[in-house]
Amino acid sequence: MFEQMKARYLILFSVLGMILTIVVLLVLDVSDTTFDVVSQLVLYVLVPGIYFGYYFRKHNTSVWSVLSFGGIQKWLPALFGLVAVSIAFSLSMFWFQLFVLAPVAPWLVDFMLETFPIPDTPWYIVFTIFTIAILAPVVEEFMFRGVLLKRLIGKTSVWGGILISSLLFGILHLDIIGAFLFGVVASLLYLRTNNLLLPILLHIINNSLAAAAMFLAPTWPESIAIFNLADVYSKATPNAVVLGISSVLLIAAVMWLARGLDVRKKSIHE
Repeated sequence: MFEQMKARYLILFSVLGMILTIVVLLVLDVSDTTFDVVSQLVLYVLVPGIYFGYYFRKHNTSVWSVLSFGGIQKWLPALFGLVAVSIAFSLSMFWFQLFVLAPVAPWLVDFMLETFPIPDTPWYIVFTIFTIAILAPVVEEFMFRGVLLKRLIGKTSVWGGILISSLLFGILHLDIIGAFLFGVVASLLYLRTNNLLLPILLHIINNSLAAAAMFLAPTWPESIAIFNLADVYSKATPNAVVLGISSVLLIAAVMWLARGLDVRKKSIHE
């Protein structure tokens, strides 16, 4: 199904939709909250709703043709394990980036460690959590693991599609290494099962934990939590250990998910 969708139209439609929305909202001089809510709704509801709705109707098929609840339960332990490894890697990799930057650009480290203000309006908090935890994972998986991955596989190769779509995913999230590897895992999970619901659930679990951390601001685990420039050096050893272990586990996860990928290559192009 995704092979018939034009990725360039999705990108063009998204960019034009956001530009038009920004211009209109600036002209109307709306509040920051309204600006954020409307922009998110356009990006995650209106644009993908029109785009995917058009293609699913055009091919006379249902969204459930790419989503299936069959076999989900047996994958749940693996999904939680993959999320745990991915989060451990991302946090320790964030420390490593700060560690590299600290001697040459301490001001940048301070900027990266700044805490962002939490919205104080209850409905806006609910909307933000829903967008981060549910809406964004669903839409982004349809875009990146659905359209972009399948189209790029058709134009390059299986690994070409995986790597390029994951790189674009990492760039979009301003986390080229962590989000890139998350994209690789999600792509392999989709290609291995041919069920987009699995990477969606992986993404939802990951983002739900991220949303909880954002609003609860946990101080644990104390041994690796980085709050200021001094922590970058004082907590270097435990973070380096976590980075090494999570890197090995992440590579092992990628190798496990990639088993039989060459065999599946033919069915992707059929």
